[in-house]
Amino acid sequence: MNKAIIALMAIIVMIGAILTGVIIFSPNHEEKKPNLVTEIAEEEILDECTDEYEEMEYENTVKANTQEEKTSPNCSLITKAHFLKCGHTKSQYDNLPQDLVNLTKEEIQKKYPEYQVESFASNEVILYQEKEGECGEHYMVKDKEGQLAVYQILENGEQKEIEVTGVTTEYLPETDKINMKKGIKVNGKQELNQLIEDFE
Repeated sequence: MNKAIIALMAIIVMIGAILTGVIIFSPNHEEKKPNLVTEIAEEEILDECTDEYEEMEYENTVKANTQEEKTSPNCSLITKAHFLKCGHTKSQYDNLPQDLVNLTKEEIQKKYPEYQVESFASNEVILYQEKEGECGEHYMVKDKEGQLAVYQILENGEQKEIEVTGVTTEYLPETDKINMKKGIKVNGKQELNQLIEDFE
């Protein structure tokens, strides 16, 4: 009985060994190797195509970027003048004149040789220049016969009356009355208007 079991087990082991050999050395098993080579080759081809496509895309992007930007019809023109004597800068905001539409930075620079193109975009151009002297927007506000009067301070230091505002000084606090007798110096129309509003 034991011999029969041992013989049966030996047959099972031999069948297992034969099946293992068939699986390892079967043609289907060996065909997988060329597939690996094919997959590697396909990956290389895809990589080359992808690299080539990316290079073409980069070249197209560079070409697009090298096209010069031009002014659009709704572009703003800002001119800035910096006055060396007083150190103030005056800015003027305008719509771009029609004859300056669709121009490059270099073409704008040729139109305004006395300015430097400080900033250039299709919707905004900023021109800058430096000037000798003062900006002409230095003012003195003081009491004149019970009313606030505005004087422009000229470059030589003289004061030129330009407006009597109609704002009375009678009801101002004592400190403000004293300051108004001496005069309050302001720079720029915006600061001037704000000061007058504060006393109204």
